[in-house]
Amino acid sequence: MAFEYLGQSALNYYPCRYGTSKIVFRGPEKSLSGKYCAVIGGSETYGKFMDAPFPTLLEKLTGRTIINLGCMNAGVDAFANDDVVMDICNKAEITIVQLTGAQNISNEYYTVHPRHNDRFLDASDKLRALYNKVDFTEINFTGHLLNVLKKSSTRHFNYIRKELRIHWVAQMKMMLERIGGKIVLLWLSKQDPFDPLRLNLNRHWGEPAFLNRDMLNQLSDVVAGVVEIVATPDEISAGHERMYFSQMEEPAARQMLGLVVQQAAARELSTLLATL
Repeated sequence: MAFEYLGQSALNYYPCRYGTSKIVFRGPEKSLSGKYCAVIGGSETYGKFMDAPFPTLLEKLTGRTIINLGCMNAGVDAFANDDVVMDICNKAEITIVQLTGAQNISNEYYTVHPRHNDRFLDASDKLRALYNKVDFTEINFTGHLLNVLKKSSTRHFNYIRKELRIHWVAQMKMMLERIGGKIVLLWLSKQDPFDPLRLNLNRHWGEPAFLNRDMLNQLSDVVAGVVEIVATPDEISAGHERMYFSQMEEPAARQMLGLVVQQAAARELSTLLATL
């Protein structure tokens, strides 16, 4: 596979903030005085290593002003607890929500960083009681945390997974009701929500982590539509060849779905937006 090693300075993300929000978004900053659509989501929405992520492509396809509120490694907490983001989305004609995993939210077992939701901050007394032999002081990220918990006890890990799913649905419902208006959910993944590998504790939990069709169905009464993009290996491979990153950044870049998948998302979203 051919990759473009163009260095960190090859792309300018025009980082910006809106109002008093502490989240740094991908720019350039857009005016909020007229009509617009808002997009919230994680790393794929931000579009690191890509010159034109799907919000930018969607703007070109529809002629609408699209406010990209994507944040690297963000989960639901980063947006649901940010009054500025919620206000921007509430005033949007349509809000697109890229679905992010259930692992990156604070819950009864552990807390995460309020903005960088992939960062593990602390284990609760309940988690420490379940895993009294685990040393949490060397764990800094939720992915590492869950790998340790799963390896230590599959039975106890099942409790964690169940809680994360329940809490994710509740947190999403709260956020979507606060946004109001017309909302479109975007499933952007290598796997279908029905993928049986997601339900097998002996396999990786997929991305978005722990999400399944039943969880999406519980949100159906508060959204106007759902767009599902399931990327094939060929699409991901072709999209990686059109990304920009240094050799040191290659491992992180390989985790992204790539430009071809971003283009597919923009096309499907533009079709749905036309009906709304």
